[in-house]
Amino acid sequence: MAGGAGPSAASPGNGPTAVVSMGDSYISGEAGRWKGNSLTNSGNRTGTDRAWTGGSAYDPGKVYGTTAGGCHRSDSAEVRSAGPIADVAVNLACSGATSQNVFRASHGGVAFKGEAPQADQLAAVAAGNDVRIIALSIGGNDLGFAEIIKNCAYDFIIWNSYCHDDQQYAVDQKIDQVMANVGKSVDEVRAVMRAAGYADTSYRIVLQSYPSPIPRGAENRYTQSDWSRLNTGGCPFWNRDSDWARDSLVPQIANRVKAVAAAKGVQFLDLRDMLQGREVCAKASRLVTTAAPASAKTSEWARWIDSSETQGPVQESMHPNHFGQLAAGRCLALVVAQPASGGFGCKNTAGADQTGMRLVPAP
Repeated sequence: MAGGAGPSAASPGNGPTAVVSMGDSYISGEAGRWKGNSLTNSGNRTGTDRAWTGGSAYDPGKVYGTTAGGCHRSDSAEVRSAGPIADVAVNLACSGATSQNVFRASHGGVAFKGEAPQADQLAAVAAGNDVRIIALSIGGNDLGFAEIIKNCAYDFIIWNSYCHDDQQYAVDQKIDQVMANVGKSVDEVRAVMRAAGYADTSYRIVLQSYPSPIPRGAENRYTQSDWSRLNTGGCPFWNRDSDWARDSLVPQIANRVKAVAAAKGVQFLDLRDMLQGREVCAKASRLVTTAAPASAKTSEWARWIDSSETQGPVQESMHPNHFGQLAAGRCLALVVAQPASGGFGCKNTAGADQTGMRLVPAP
């Protein structure tokens, strides 16, 4: 269920239970089209392209439905792949969304891609269903995560320089306001639910951090001394910048989101290590070939950078792919099975598929 209120006779504690996802591309399902990465640019791309319809034809709507080319809510998005944790799964998240696209319009919210602010959409869902779980992933676009990735890639491809120093400075200038906006997003969700008659204890909010789509420099299977990271792996980053992204930027964001969750009294789901060993270009994973078919046990769980768009829109780059989204869904299911208080990290098991995801205490 991509959105909408569902049956009209429901109310808090009455009617079909619902789990709702809100926020940005990391939870909307961006890149869910792909089952690993393949250098084959034709046909079904060695079995990786779920949008293939035969011959040389592709229909992203097979994966993203009516949101293809827009919010990119995939059929394997976290809230959809979490399994039977509620009667109804509602995905309100949208690729490219910022915190302002979550806020209610009456409190500074802004419509996005032809849709009302997500909190206003939530009001209709809360009125038509018994909402039990709201998963929220927001702040990455406020921080300019896509711009950081682009600048770091350009420093590898064009400028032969590092990005971590100037990008860290940019993060430092923004992150306090970003986290204030994340906190306000939680407040906006609470306000909508209270107005719909829900007690704060009648449902849970799960506030998520972000996984790293690229590995540490030492864990990259391609050398940085030639163009293999760009032309073969789709991960054009220097080792030092990769280490900064994996071991500094992603943890910085996670730790700050954790603090927001604690301050707002909501559950924290730390995904910083979710893709460990499954990142783009990771030594522990491999490209999909005819000899190595797509598999959640061996293929990468994140979408590579396809800047020439030979296989799809560049906006899918650096997001959890179909396998990664199945893993995120499993993480959500595991957290929901725990008490609503406290936070957890979610990690994968080397050589296993999404069923190997496991919870650990949040760092």
